[in-house]
Parts: sequence; C-alpha cells; structure tokens
Amino acid sequence: MLFILVGSMIYGLSVNAFTSPNHIAPGGVTGLSTLINYVFGTPIGLMAFLINIPIIIWAIVEIGYKLVLRTMIAIVLSSTMIDVFSYFIPAYRGDMILVALFAGLCEGVGLSLTFIRGATTGGTDMLARLLGRRLPHMSMGKLMLAIDGVIVVISAFVYGSIENAMYACIVIFVSTKLIDSILYGTDSGTGKLFFVMSPKVRAMGDRIIKELDRTVTYLDSHGGYTREPGETMICAVRRFEVYHIQMIIREEDRDAFVIVGDAGEITGEGFRPVRSDDKPLKEILQSLKSKKDS
Repeated sequence: MLFILVGSMIYGLSVNAFTSPNHIAPGGVTGLSTLINYVFGTPIGLMAFLINIPIIIWAIVEIGYKLVLRTMIAIVLSSTMIDVFSYFIPAYRGDMILVALFAGLCEGVGLSLTFIRGATTGGTDMLARLLGRRLPHMSMGKLMLAIDGVIVVISAFVYGSIENAMYACIVIFVSTKLIDSILYGTDSGTGKLFFVMSPKVRAMGDRIIKELDRTVTYLDSHGGYTREPGETMICAVRRFEVYHIQMIIREEDRDAFVIVGDAGEITGEGFRPVRSDDKPLKEILQSLKSKKDS
C-alpha cells in the first residue's frame, strides 16, 4: 500500500506540474483524460477513473481478482492524487524539454513503484499487462509505448500542435525506459548468465558452489574448429556476484572462453520464488463446475 500510495503521488505530480498545464497528453487513460479536460474542463482524475471501469471488468474476467484488486486500489489512489494535487501543486511552464524530461522521470518512477507491487494504474498499464500474457517476449515498457502512440496522434489534432505531440513522445520514451530499467534492471529475479568453455570448468564450478553457494550446470560440447569434446558450464548469478565469478574464472583458467549475458528473469531457488499464477474468472468457474459435477 505504501509503494502504491507513493507511486500515485509521484504520478499525480507529473500530471499537474508538467503534462496537463503544458498541453502534453503522454498516452494512456490519463492522456486521454487530459485531452477531455482540455476540451470540456472535466477533472482528469475522475475521467481516468470512469474510463478504467470497463477495462477493470475485462481484466477480472481475463486475469483474475487478486491482481485486479490491487489495480483497483491503485486506480482509486492515482485518480484521487491527480485531482487533489491539482489544487495546490504549482504548474511549471518553463523550458518544454525540461517539462518533457521531468514529466517522464516522475511518471516512470511513479508507475514503477506501482508495478513492483503487482498492480497497475489501469488503462495502458493494464492493457500492456493483458497483452504481455500473450506476447511474453515483449517487455511491458515496449507494449505501453505501442499503445500510447495512438493517444499521442490524437493529441496532435486536439491541441492543434505537432510540437506538443513530439514532447509527449519524449515523455513516453523517458518513462518507458525508466520502467524497464527499474523493473528488469534491479529486480531480484534478474541477473547475469555465464557460459564458460574451458577444460577446468569442474574446478570453477566447485569453487562457485563453495564460495558463492550458487549451483552450476555442465553441458557436453564439441569445438567447431578443434573437433575436440569438452564441457560448457552455465551459471546464473545476481549482478553483484559477477565480479566474484569473473575472479574465479581468471584464477582457474586465464584462457577460458567466457560469454556473459543479461538474464531478464530468473525464477527458482535463490532468485525469484516460483508462484502459481492468479486464476482468471473463467478457470475459477470451470473449477467450481467440475467440483459440483463430481
């Protein structure tokens, strides 16, 4: 609740201090509500809440009630913070580049704090999470970027300014990059993946297990040039453990062939725990029906 509350406050700051007073609609339900506020003068937070209602109903059916419950709390808090902050947060109307950069910074931090705790602020965030279940190879930030583009195009016609739409693109770019960095760069379920080819991988693996309490996997391999059989060691570690792994490899074999890659998500013992997905409404009804029939 504290994460969602602070995230909602930072998000409300972004809307009232930077985007709305400078006629920038940075995508999503809030961006659409900002456009409606410009045309009809309706409160941004209230309109965002009303637009989110049908999206929430769809999410309950598609995803499940646990995630949606947290999202409903986030929607109420973010909508409330936007309208409450509109009364006392001063608007910044200086350099538009600074407006776009700081709006993206505040939006990215605010949304990330909400995402970290398994909730969204509805709208684009929820749609991105729904699409993410069908497109797991795409990050949430990139999905949001695609959806927000539609709102940006509409804003160019509503405000009658292509420059404002371009500034909105900067806001979206900064916020989505920040979201990906926070969610996938500092998450306990992310890290580095080592591929090590050396005749001494067994000695390296023993030291890694003993000194770092990490396990390794050995794969039989054959050199494409030498045609000689060998072994390849695979090891997943957290980012702060990378230096220790590299030190062990250098001490055992300075000529080892090493590939280090990013691991966007690591699930299992020592990293992110394995948890069953929240059941959507359809599966719950089917489960109840099967129990009734039995």
